[in-house]
Amino acid sequence: MMYYSTNGKAPRADLRKAVIKGLAEDRGLYMPEKIARLPGEFIRGMGSRSFVENAYAVADAFFGEDVPAPVLRRIVEETLAFDCPLREVEPGIYSLELFHGPTLAFKDVGARFMARLLRHFTAGEGDINVLVATSGDTGSAVANGFLGIEGIRVFVLYPKGKVSPIQECQFTTLGRNVTALEIDGVFDDCQALVKAAFMDEDLNRALRLTSANSINVARFLPQSFYYFWAYAQLQRLGLSGNVVCSVPSGNFGNICSALFGKRMGLPVRRFIAANNANSVFYEFLRTGSYRPRPSVQTIANAMDVGDPSNFARIWDLYGKDPDAIRADISGATYSDAEIAETVRECYERTGYLLDPHGACGYRALKEGLRPGETGFFCETAHPAKFKDTIERIIGAPVAIPPTLSAFMQGRKLSVPLPGDFPAFKEYLLSV
Repeated sequence: MMYYSTNGKAPRADLRKAVIKGLAEDRGLYMPEKIARLPGEFIRGMGSRSFVENAYAVADAFFGEDVPAPVLRRIVEETLAFDCPLREVEPGIYSLELFHGPTLAFKDVGARFMARLLRHFTAGEGDINVLVATSGDTGSAVANGFLGIEGIRVFVLYPKGKVSPIQECQFTTLGRNVTALEIDGVFDDCQALVKAAFMDEDLNRALRLTSANSINVARFLPQSFYYFWAYAQLQRLGLSGNVVCSVPSGNFGNICSALFGKRMGLPVRRFIAANNANSVFYEFLRTGSYRPRPSVQTIANAMDVGDPSNFARIWDLYGKDPDAIRADISGATYSDAEIAETVRECYERTGYLLDPHGACGYRALKEGLRPGETGFFCETAHPAKFKDTIERIIGAPVAIPPTLSAFMQGRKLSVPLPGDFPAFKEYLLSV
């Protein structure tokens, strides 16, 4: 399959180039030229298949033309070494728990898949350098997904003082082939540095660069596995009619993968994009105008994005038609006070403990669900990753899972850098 740029001014690319380059030459995001529709028979029978079996069928539709079947099957099996169960929170509302991977966050699947696909495409070709900007969970997922993979170096850029302590431990204590860069700025500054690096001729002559943010097709497309698996579990419960999905949204890679799933035949009726105070997309839905702006810091920090990269993909997918986008997606936006209120109320009433991001998805679903609909929201990270915040909200201790405790025993290894490109470029050329 060939891939084109959302900006329309770059040469088409095959999958290998799209994965290795990450960003097209015209700074656009790669899009597949076609989206295969899965057979109705497959959709109707998903409930009888395993997570791996369903995911492999989806992966084959995306990547089967370019990756040998045994290799792709192995990549899927290695990626999905854990489950993502659906839990009933209250009648008609289910949580799709995406935090059962190594770093207890939804980005583990995309990061693990991309690491293995990149290894397949570049084995024996010398070092390749992965640049990734993070507002929280992306950095830890990518760092751990690529940890120890020969021939790949990872540089995680994160905003100083704007990720949770546990999140920071998950990518600053690893060492080996992972380097954490503590940027004096916000997430948007980190993301801008990564994009600028891809466009810099000096860096690209000296280094082989790619990105593991959701701008990379190998990172965001595998996240569609989640939505097919949620639907399969609802099928088993006899609840697969009139399904609605609510997705906590920051850089919009997760909901974008869900929209690709819908184009492939996934029968989710509609989606809700749940935002924190960074409400650029919500305002776009209301006005039809996209006006990015600097992000603001919130307690749902992984969604602190003021110019979501994957808006370009959604805009392209729907033919640049705001009304077509509104037909499939509605929006919601919540303040820190409303997020805290939601975490506390849900915990006291149901016993289910949300993290701040999942709280946005849960509240948007609860407020937007219509009679006769069944809804699920993405619970994107374990609440213990935001231990201090959650404990202040509920007034009770939050147990830390052993996998997180292990990260917290390590020594912080990070390189402080200012938020300007010349300093970042000089650093990369020096290592």
